[in-house]
Amino acid sequence: MARITVEDCLQKIGDGERFNLIHLAVQRIKQHRQGEPYLVDGKNKEVVMSLREIASGKVTPDNIDSLPGEEGRGPVRQEQKQEAEVDL
Repeated sequence: MARITVEDCLQKIGDGERFNLIHLAVQRIKQHRQGEPYLVDGKNKEVVMSLREIASGKVTPDNIDSLPGEEGRGPVRQEQKQEAEVDL
């Protein structure tokens, strides 16, 4: 995939939603740090991979809390999310 841009991501979540884009990317990065697998192929750092997921439409504000994890794992639990927020 070519270079990822903010505009690519904003096309998926809506223009004028830059704050929500940042919030969504941070939330997805926290999920990756808890072991959630990437939903797109690539070998970039987690920030870029998260933006690629958003630009591909696989991660949206509507599905961020219900994304499937690895086999046998469910969505990220609320407790884990709160722990990650404390760590950052």
